[in-house]
Amino acid sequence: MAPSQSLQVTVVGGGLGGLTAALALRQQGCRVTVLEAAPQLGEVGAGIQTAPNASRVLIGLGLRGEMERIHTEPQDQVRRRWADGSIIAQLPLGRSVVEGYGAPYWHYHRADLHRILLDACLHPTGPGPVVEVHTDAQVVELDRSEPDRPVAVVARGDRFAGDVLVGADGIRSTVRDLAGFDDTLTFSGEMAYRALIPGDLIATDPATRFLVDRYHSTIWYGPDKHLVHYVIRRGEYLNVVAIVPCTEQVERDWTAPASSEEMVEAFADWDDRVPAMLSKAKDDVTAFALYRRRRDPVWIDGRVALLGDACHAMLPYQAQGASQAMEDAAVLAEELGAAGPAGIDGALARYVARRAKHAGLVQDASLRNMAFYHLPDGPEQRERDDKLRRFDGESDLSYDWLWRGSPLNDPDNEAITYQFAR
Repeated sequence: MAPSQSLQVTVVGGGLGGLTAALALRQQGCRVTVLEAAPQLGEVGAGIQTAPNASRVLIGLGLRGEMERIHTEPQDQVRRRWADGSIIAQLPLGRSVVEGYGAPYWHYHRADLHRILLDACLHPTGPGPVVEVHTDAQVVELDRSEPDRPVAVVARGDRFAGDVLVGADGIRSTVRDLAGFDDTLTFSGEMAYRALIPGDLIATDPATRFLVDRYHSTIWYGPDKHLVHYVIRRGEYLNVVAIVPCTEQVERDWTAPASSEEMVEAFADWDDRVPAMLSKAKDDVTAFALYRRRRDPVWIDGRVALLGDACHAMLPYQAQGASQAMEDAAVLAEELGAAGPAGIDGALARYVARRAKHAGLVQDASLRNMAFYHLPDGPEQRERDDKLRRFDGESDLSYDWLWRGSPLNDPDNEAITYQFAR
């Protein structure tokens, strides 16, 4: 019997990072309980990208078949200028990424990816003990009177004890606050409009048809703003993220309903195809204030550990927030999976040593990309565009470093290479 099978882990937060951690820990033999504050488990209606570093983790967890069923594969990454839509660079993804990194770059609806992770956690015949999931379980207290058995107390009074408590509860982490970690929250000054535009509306308009003729990921660069869009569910939706300076209301409230009219107005002076695309959004447009956490290597306090946005929330300018949380999950599970009760503290220390610097570099690069993406036209912008054409990275980090991810201890996972179906 492996040492980890005696370990009990409480994961606070049932999002993508929390469920990836729960599944990875389950497969190491840990008994895992997930506490989710929301009344129902699920994800917002939006798209998500998994770069090869995250795809490798998910494939290593046995999810390849489910991922193939729900994914959309972009063939290119297209970078465009704001004013006229001219292409700065068109760079290969698809098969070339698999050949270079052994794992794919895929797009999904967040809810679809969340569902396959949840199903794997709950599958009765999967490897390891079935994950126990509780919804409507808002953690309101941490009882650490027994330091080796932290207890999460939820609002209805239930108590959940474990050998380790993992705070995977997002950028406004309750676990982080209750455990007394430093307040590292920082406002970026920007907000993101997010929308899912019906693919049939895009396809039937000659001005926007090109967006779905070939699956690709597109970034438009402009002064003080940028725009990202890609297809999910194989053409059912065009996922749009539009970054603009933040309003006082959204900064205060974090989120607010928005409209296609607001997006069109924000990009009215851009290439005509941009407002034509944005005008097709329906009633589910939302504006999100973009907060981040400053880089901080303190992720553990006793037997309480942080994961994902709770410890390294980053701006979306590397499309790596969820991918980095999935890397955290893989490394945390590896370390705890090799530890018995006497080895937990060392395992948590190694988790931080393997992940904090790595994720911190991605945090810093994502922050610097905010200015890199939003340069006014001029010499710096032209120098940036030359760099983008080389496809060796953006501001600081090479794609080669980023997409290879944190080295894993498991030689089987490290050796996984995605092979296309013949």
